[in-house]
Amino acid sequence: MFVAPSAAMAGELPADPLGSPMWEYRAGQIFDGAPVVFDEVVSLSVPMIAENQHALPVTVDARALDSVERIVLFADLNPIPIAVDYRPLRAQAFVATRIKLDQRTPVRAAVLTSDGVWHMSGEWVDAAGGGCSAPPVSRVKGDWADHLGEMRGAAWAGQGETRIRFGFRHPMDTGLVENIPAYNIDTLSLADDAGVVLGEMTIYGSVSEDPAFTLVVGASAGRAFRISAHDSGGLEFGGTIGASSGRRLAAAVQ
Repeated sequence: MFVAPSAAMAGELPADPLGSPMWEYRAGQIFDGAPVVFDEVVSLSVPMIAENQHALPVTVDARALDSVERIVLFADLNPIPIAVDYRPLRAQAFVATRIKLDQRTPVRAAVLTSDGVWHMSGEWVDAAGGGCSAPPVSRVKGDWADHLGEMRGAAWAGQGETRIRFGFRHPMDTGLVENIPAYNIDTLSLADDAGVVLGEMTIYGSVSEDPAFTLVVGASAGRAFRISAHDSGGLEFGGTIGASSGRRLAAAVQ
């Protein structure tokens, strides 16, 4: 569903095609009066049913838009609505990850372009309760501290782009479980082998335990990539991933 550009530029909040009871409230929080259009050009890939409400795969591809400045992934009815706020500075407008769902909710991708307009896409996802309010598996097993910050990753260089996938061991506690305070990775950056920052991300507790991300950069972005992360406890994690045509290379963790 599209909203006419003239209506968007007037700063009027468009009617929600998904009929969410939280649309106006969440839109007010996130967009702060900026123009919004529902735009099918923003590709959002999610399952219709969450087989695991603790880890719903989500992919946002906004490469059909020009001059993308931010990609915000959020779920209307989650107690922690925003999952990631990604700024693809020199990377392509693409991000994939896994998020928690606390109940049936619209899951949305909001993409800000340089003209100040937010382009929206979204889908309802059915989910059982408790994705944000149950303890992570590593807390139940009791081994989370032994592996905290461990990183795995790989890069695939193809025609015109390099796809980078990486993840960290981290409980990503929401603070909604009794006697377990909020504790999550909160910022992340991707840089090339010359130290040029390609993308930056703000991350929230609604991202799944042991968070994993897929990002895409241009083929000329570099031959190695440095991922740096920081968590809400003040710890820093990182590693370096190399890219080679047709080969998968693991991360060197530091």
